[in-house]
Amino acid sequence: MAGSGLWRTKSIEQSIADTDEPETKLRKDLTAWDLTVFGVAVVIGAGIFTVTASTAGNVAGPSVVISFVIAAIACGLAALCYAEFASTVPVAGSAYTFSYATFGEFVAWIIGWDLVLEFALAAAVVAKGWSAYLSQVFALFGLDVPTVVALGSVDFDWGTVLIVLVLGTLLAVGTKLSSRFSQVITAIKVAVVLLVIIVGIGYIKASNYTPFIPPSQPSSSGSLNQSLFSLIAGGSSSSFGVFGLLAAASVLFFAFIGFDIVATTAEETRNPQRNVPRGILGSLAIVTVLYVAVSLVVTGMEPYTKLATGADGVKKTLATAFADNGVHWAATVIAIGALAGLTTVVMVLLLGQTRVLFAMSRDGLIPRGLARTGRHGTPVRATVLVVVAVIIAGGFFPSGDLEEMVNVGTLFAFVLVSLGVIVLRRTRPDLQRGFRTPLVPLVPVLAVLACLWLMLNLAVFTWVRFVIWMAIGVVVYFAYGVRKSTLAASARV
Repeated sequence: MAGSGLWRTKSIEQSIADTDEPETKLRKDLTAWDLTVFGVAVVIGAGIFTVTASTAGNVAGPSVVISFVIAAIACGLAALCYAEFASTVPVAGSAYTFSYATFGEFVAWIIGWDLVLEFALAAAVVAKGWSAYLSQVFALFGLDVPTVVALGSVDFDWGTVLIVLVLGTLLAVGTKLSSRFSQVITAIKVAVVLLVIIVGIGYIKASNYTPFIPPSQPSSSGSLNQSLFSLIAGGSSSSFGVFGLLAAASVLFFAFIGFDIVATTAEETRNPQRNVPRGILGSLAIVTVLYVAVSLVVTGMEPYTKLATGADGVKKTLATAFADNGVHWAATVIAIGALAGLTTVVMVLLLGQTRVLFAMSRDGLIPRGLARTGRHGTPVRATVLVVVAVIIAGGFFPSGDLEEMVNVGTLFAFVLVSLGVIVLRRTRPDLQRGFRTPLVPLVPVLAVLACLWLMLNLAVFTWVRFVIWMAIGVVVYFAYGVRKSTLAASARV
């Protein structure tokens, strides 16, 4: 341990030694292929099937293609930093564990609390999306089976509860089993995406790409819903125009979230120094190519004005572009592909959430009992807690537009990880690094600037909610974590 009080750091050696504790030992089953599948599984989901079309129609127009590239560059820079950290500190917890080794306990707690927000909200929202698509699939086969039923004055979403229970059980039984399940489902949804691209190319009209960057439009939703950057710069709106293109990149960042979850499985990976970087960078490369291709196809098939959210509040999807071009069978294919896609997204988000809680529990910042592993070598107690929390959130509460809320938390984590690479290179140059981020400190600095830029282009209201959540986390830390920390206990001995 180095430092004292809020800034005490947990050494890399101690973090790695803790992975051998019998009661909290995770089984090492995963390969580079497993990690790549996990990354692709969680990234290709709601983003590619729904967010692409609605963002083009509401925010950016055809320039959504550039927005995807901007978001991918920011993710790529951060991914290089994650790859070095994960190969140097192959321990569960991702950004939380990395921050504990570089910035100290308080910052680690803040980022851990931040990741709880990211994964839990995302899992609940995507699970509700899965439930909605399940109802649509039933309808395609002539069955009227609503997945949301009224229980008195409360709407109960049994579809959300079903998928979270099934996937939570898979994760509790074993990470390798859930990886095999992911491989099958991921193969299905990638095949659907490729089919959409190949079929859609034949319906592209060059005129739909004009104007590529539509002129800015005034917003009637108020200043809290425009981006922070456009508010600071004196822009009246972040719908279309240059401000819209930039705001779209920040929203579409949600579609890339997932490669960082690969880092949470480092402790369960064989040869993590080699396989974790391959899993992170490989999954990001695959999904970037698919996203850019899909955005080119959908905006070429349909004028962006027809992709805007309707007066009834229903967002347009990929199916909209195909239906308007008379390719009605695509609606069935896309619905089934989306159902498969969202299945693995929910599973990997649950996996990331449990591993962060597991790491925080092992460090005593939350009750240590959650770090106990069962006979399958998985943190069963943490998994049960996450499943219950997501079931309550997704099963009984309506989901709002929470993509930006998830984004601000993820970008904040990326900033700390990127800075951490610079810090650890200077404080511990002796460490063995299975992967080295190129051009340090240039690449980490560029990653920080790119992430901060995307954060500035998120809505003001998103920032308000994020600050409130962080304030709650500070209260919890000083009420419990600062006293129960295992590092604090060892310092008192």
